[in-house]
Amino acid sequence: MIGLYHPGTSLLHRAPALLKLALLSLLIGLAVAFDEPWQVGAVLALGILLAAVARLPFRAVWGQVAPVLWVLAIAVPLQLLFADWQSATMMAGRLLIAVFFAALFTLTTTVSAVLDACEKLLWPFRRWVDTDRIGLLLALTIRSIPVIAAIVAEVFEARKARGTQGSLLSLAVPVIVRSLQSAEALGDALIARGFDD
Repeated sequence: MIGLYHPGTSLLHRAPALLKLALLSLLIGLAVAFDEPWQVGAVLALGILLAAVARLPFRAVWGQVAPVLWVLAIAVPLQLLFADWQSATMMAGRLLIAVFFAALFTLTTTVSAVLDACEKLLWPFRRWVDTDRIGLLLALTIRSIPVIAAIVAEVFEARKARGTQGSLLSLAVPVIVRSLQSAEALGDALIARGFDD
């Protein structure tokens, strides 16, 4: 989800995040309920049409869908071995639908819109949970992913510049130390802003 949002002005981009989440759940639910390959194909065709209307670049959509093809490369032959072609087709189609529509959601929804949607979903439970703090927790979790990825990349580059390959431990130790330093700096910043309880 990080850095995947593709700006646009399409109806899909402008739709509220909660509505898109509801439609995502509905379409995945329908795909599971369907029992004919043509029905699954129709839902996939709808997804492709929505991606075209939203003017999403092919490379961005492909980048989200391609990794699942490795799973299908293993799962489909196994399904063919133990069941029939229709079961294999339905399983593959359902998985593609879930990944494709999740990609559409990710590419057309900002992180802040997702966080706002989560806070709205939790609003009925505000008596028991602090929705603002949960929103902050989600934001920090989402933000930490690219930070840690950047730390790993920097450590890799440093090792490469020194001409050392070393063991997994020699990579893990500096990554962990730098991640803890980053977390400590973040903690200090939160304390300075009154989030110390």
